Amino acid sequence: MSITRKISEEREPNYIGKIIFLYKPYYPLFIMLMTLFVGAAFLYLRYATPIYETTARVLIKDEKKGVEEAKTVESLDGFSGKKIIENEIEVIKSPTLIDEVVAALDLYAPVFQKKSFKNVSAYYTSPVKIEAEDLDNIKKTDKIDFSYDEKKSRIIIGKHDYPLNQFVATPYGRIKFLNNPWYDTAAGNKNFFFTLIPPKSVSNSIFDGLDIASPNKLSSIVYLKYKDEVPERGQDILNALLSSYNNTSLSDKNTLTANTLQFIDDRLKLLKTDLDTMERKIQQFKSRNDAVDISTQGKFYLENVKNNDQKLGEINMQLAVLNQVNKYVTNKNKSAGIVPSTLGVNDATLSLLVNKLYNSELQYESLRKTSGDNNPLMVALNDQIEKIRPDILENVENQRKSLEASRIDLSSTNNSFVSTLKAMPEKERQLINIDREQGTKNQLYNFLLQKREETALSRASIVDNNRIIDKARTSDKPVSPKGKVIYLSSLLLALFCGFGIVIAKEKLRGRIMFMHDIEELTSHDVIGEIAAESSKNPIVVGEGRKTLIAEQFRRIRATFAYLGIHSNYKRIMVTSSISGEGKSFVAVNLALSLATAGKKVALLDFDLNNPSLNNKLSISQQKGITEYLQGKCTIEEIIRPTDHHENLFLLPTGELPANPAELIMNGKTEQLLNALDREFDYIVIDIAPVGPVTDAYLVSPFCDVTLYIVRHNYTPKIFVERIDVNNKIHNLKNIAILFNGVSTRGFGMKNYGYGYGYQQASYGYINDNKKPKLLPNSKN
Repeated sequence: MSITRKISEEREPNYIGKIIFLYKPYYPLFIMLMTLFVGAAFLYLRYATPIYETTARVLIKDEKKGVEEAKTVESLDGFSGKKIIENEIEVIKSPTLIDEVVAALDLYAPVFQKKSFKNVSAYYTSPVKIEAEDLDNIKKTDKIDFSYDEKKSRIIIGKHDYPLNQFVATPYGRIKFLNNPWYDTAAGNKNFFFTLIPPKSVSNSIFDGLDIASPNKLSSIVYLKYKDEVPERGQDILNALLSSYNNTSLSDKNTLTANTLQFIDDRLKLLKTDLDTMERKIQQFKSRNDAVDISTQGKFYLENVKNNDQKLGEINMQLAVLNQVNKYVTNKNKSAGIVPSTLGVNDATLSLLVNKLYNSELQYESLRKTSGDNNPLMVALNDQIEKIRPDILENVENQRKSLEASRIDLSSTNNSFVSTLKAMPEKERQLINIDREQGTKNQLYNFLLQKREETALSRASIVDNNRIIDKARTSDKPVSPKGKVIYLSSLLLALFCGFGIVIAKEKLRGRIMFMHDIEELTSHDVIGEIAAESSKNPIVVGEGRKTLIAEQFRRIRATFAYLGIHSNYKRIMVTSSISGEGKSFVAVNLALSLATAGKKVALLDFDLNNPSLNNKLSISQQKGITEYLQGKCTIEEIIRPTDHHENLFLLPTGELPANPAELIMNGKTEQLLNALDREFDYIVIDIAPVGPVTDAYLVSPFCDVTLYIVRHNYTPKIFVERIDVNNKIHNLKNIAILFNGVSTRGFGMKNYGYGYGYQQASYGYINDNKKPKLLPNSKN
């Protein structure tokens, strides 16, 4: 008869209950870890440097979105081009502007004050600030201790003292000590030190911590965020960055208007000289020829020719401007220079393109001084420049063709007046030519004067396109470290560490730890479990004993009907995988449990390699099973009564044979068991483990049930996993598994065990006057 476990229908697993069952016994461990980690979090928060976040908002005029400037301001400021937010964000974050901030705030020479457990920034508590004369040659220097003599207003470094507000030579270069406007006298004037850091390193640090972004695609508002341990320093950095950005924008506009004014002034000087020459020429001609007036026909001619000449002059000036723009675009090599004026060219697109090219080249030139050629921003600017240049050249060429056509048309019209001029008298004709030339230059001179006034007005009314909505403002509470997050993280970390310890202790071992480990690895039933005991006494079952382990053996005894044990099927073989799993302990106590029930029991020590039952029952080793199998004695000679119970009889091993397996196979084993069947109610056979030797496989055919012992935290999982495979080749009859040595889990004596959840004292049901000692299993 073979007993295998029937797999029941799958049920929805109760994960929460399973987790509680697995980890509840270890609650003291979790409490200890949480206490430890929360304490560590408290110390961290106590001594960690708080970080504050500073924010600012600025409105940028975008050419694609946002509100247009007021018409009055826009009409006055003819040189303010619209901007693209994405480009402006990159400009604000440019290393050039950040370098200006570092230099303006002297951030390359931070000052610290020594405290009990750490050094803190003395940005607003230090009596002085440090300014270096040569920023490019600053070398990194750590911890330069100094003190401040407030009465003498001098800085003391070692044996030297230095005055304030003037550059002095020091071992660290020429530096100047300035009064700190933030100085807090309560901080004292000692325990200060400063460090020197190359400005580029500071700029890179600020660049990494600077966050600039627009809240959405439709907004032209830009948010600036910066985190710093000193709130005042964070505010100063953002305010200085915005100030530098605005100054750069205004400087570009002023440069453009200055170039335009210079161009107009140069042209006016030339025209003024020409007009003076023409005045003298007319005066001399009239004096010499007594020519005071000209005919009506000459006046008509002069009016028409003057109008055409004025248009030709304007066309020639526009062609000259286009030539300058063409020369600027074709000769520049991505380096910013004097941008040509587009005055007189009635094409807003050309002006916008030229301004974009100038601004892009200015940014490229600034970045090239501080960044490599592979910088992503430089690559983007280079691509933008290369795209703008062809557009400008195409625009210039189109306008040149149009102006050339207009000039040819006007010249043709002027030629029609030649015949009229030939019909006039010679003196009259000469005077008309002189008046014509004078009128052309005079009109051009007036036009330039008007444009000069317009440019001067634009320069005076230049305003920045950007408007600071919110100046830099720092949060009242630090953004890092966050107390709630740190405490929550410490609790979670404590839980994870606790889970890890329990899993490492119970799950990651290669040994059997839980009842379900056995059920997952083999199809055979687990009919019971035996708790671990702490006493060395191998006998735990007896008359009147009400301990947990005694009740567990009685429970196993009650399962014999399920295993098919009755008056005709009474042979029970006890074995295991390896030595030390407690098979002999189980065999002797199971036999005692049957004997106390009034059954006559024969206990056979069939472990012909390492017998131990005679020692457990305190019976001397004389003749035994070995001698019977060898035919040297009878059955009656090897049956020995025991002192533990009158119904329990032991058949010892006897002398250890040299060939146990061959001795078992000589045919006398079956005779021995058949003879015992007639005398005893139960036969319990303790035999060698199946792993090292084959004795159990040889005796199993003569038995009715095989009790297979698996010991908690001892039996390797691989052996349990091999039970089914090995049993197909070497059949062990009617296997039933017994989980032995199950200890309590976690901490305390009332925690659940590793089996199906028996607690100590069987949930408190058993009531003994004397609390029994807990006994461990024998390892044999």
